[in-house]
Amino acid sequence: MGIHGLKDLIAFRKELHKHPELSGYEVKTAKKISETLKYFNPSQIITQLGGFGVAAIFEADKEGPTSLYRAELDALPINETNTFDHASEYDNISHKCGHDGHSTILIGLAREIYNHPISSGKVILLFQPAEEIGTGAKAILNESLLLEKKPDFVFALHNVPGFDIGQIICRENTFTPSVISLAITLTGKTSHAAEPDKGINPDLAISELIQRIKGLSNPEETNPNFSTIATVYSRIGSKDYGISAGDGEVHFTLRCWTANQLEHLKNDLITIVKKTCHIYKLNYTIQWFDEFLSNNNHPEAVSHIKEAANTLGFSYVNKQFPFKWGEDFGLFTQKFKGAMFGLGAGQNAPALHNPDYDFPDEIITHGINMFHQIIKQIHA
Repeated sequence: MGIHGLKDLIAFRKELHKHPELSGYEVKTAKKISETLKYFNPSQIITQLGGFGVAAIFEADKEGPTSLYRAELDALPINETNTFDHASEYDNISHKCGHDGHSTILIGLAREIYNHPISSGKVILLFQPAEEIGTGAKAILNESLLLEKKPDFVFALHNVPGFDIGQIICRENTFTPSVISLAITLTGKTSHAAEPDKGINPDLAISELIQRIKGLSNPEETNPNFSTIATVYSRIGSKDYGISAGDGEVHFTLRCWTANQLEHLKNDLITIVKKTCHIYKLNYTIQWFDEFLSNNNHPEAVSHIKEAANTLGFSYVNKQFPFKWGEDFGLFTQKFKGAMFGLGAGQNAPALHNPDYDFPDEIITHGINMFHQIIKQIHA
């Protein structure tokens, strides 16, 4: 479809919302993105990056800096409860984090660059897969695209319910925390329920692990060693009432302001698991997954965001503490100068990942204008 104005962008966003795809399966979404990008005549379109990622590269005749702007493609395994015309057509898959809106903003940005070509350097518009499971950024960074072009700056935005429409929220240094999830499996020995002493039941160990591991948290935001530990799942044995359980598992999600803090927390947790399982004579495994490194907002990149907001007359909020949700754009800001900023989605908007959430179309132009103004500043 051609994109000629805001009405077309909204229609594009609603089509993405109607046909969501889970992390690692963004085949049709990527195809729609790459086909639409052709209307804006980029110097190069690269597909199948890190799976189904897409990049559009706009190059000027004059040498200059390279800047990258990222959006996400994937949806979530959540059943949508909205009943509007563009509601998800699929059970238990829906855009509940606004990635449909973020991708639409980059499509709108491609149109702006087409209408107002950059004066120098290169601009990369990156549509990343698999953000929600924390594997997309790593896969993208393994591709030659970034190894060859090494951006001078990287930027991303995320819509943020609970802030005024179009408000820009940012801060230097940590913007989102380092996050990781883990599953601890415990193996003992089953026995007849009448003779539990002849088996090794992991029940007391799991109870102790939950208490001791949760005791490692420092949930106060003002604490420089801030951390939260959420117990997300646990199981002991099975529903067989003549059997004393011989196995179990417990899952947690950890988050800290920095990757270094998270590493220390992981080591402390591993020590607790080893000691507890030794005491209760249990075998164990620890599996780590869904890792998101903290977004480290570089001061120079933040200054570009602040300048763009001021130039456009947008309200700018310097957030006192980082947001607590994880975002795998952190892997980009660990490697390149860059920053992520929040884009206010409305004070009364449903929270992210809620089944009734829908990206507010009112902020599409705010996102486009912010990115375009940053490009004008960097590629003058």
